Amino acid sequence: MSEFSQTELNKIRRLPQRGQYDKETVYSIVDEALICHVGFVQDGQPFVIPTIHVRIGDTIYLHGAVANRMLNHIKAGNTVCVTITHIDGIVFARSVFHHSMNYRSAMLFGKGRVIEDEKKKWDIFAALTEHIAKGRWEDSRHPNEKETRTTTIVAIDIETASAKSRTGGAKDEPEDYALPYFAGVLPVAFHYEEPVRDENLPSDVAVPEYLAQYKR
Repeated sequence: MSEFSQTELNKIRRLPQRGQYDKETVYSIVDEALICHVGFVQDGQPFVIPTIHVRIGDTIYLHGAVANRMLNHIKAGNTVCVTITHIDGIVFARSVFHHSMNYRSAMLFGKGRVIEDEKKKWDIFAALTEHIAKGRWEDSRHPNEKETRTTTIVAIDIETASAKSRTGGAKDEPEDYALPYFAGVLPVAFHYEEPVRDENLPSDVAVPEYLAQYKR
């Protein structure tokens, strides 16, 4: 299936014309992001926690300490909501009411499970590392036995999802177009600076190409 079915859970109700349900759009938003926010309810208290993620197929993987409250909640099979947002511009309108943001967002729903298989955990360690920087897994020390044992990896199988985005300029009221106030878009671009060397790094260790030319 290349598109998520619209349900009461994932249907875009406010400005539905901005909604998209195809996996290509949803997953491009997920894969570009360095972190996601995971929402869940435990003992009647809602929590939203940012964390590193990686998507493989129709599954999101997260990792952390074995005592992590969020991961223990997820691995118990509970339902969670994962959200990601990219800001592409600040929209300035003539009226305060019509100020807005140009953005791309995704919301995913699914149930969790724990990854116990050691080979699978190893593959996900690699995928998480490569999600941060392609080429890094083979250019760093791999997790040792203690690190592997004290790390939990959970999977969230994506049951349904949707994307929502805004593009374009200000949408003022017709009677406001003559007002003498600036209107337009201030583009927002995320960029990466030159790598800063660790103070203990030997001088003969060069900055790897995947960092010198880093982009997402």
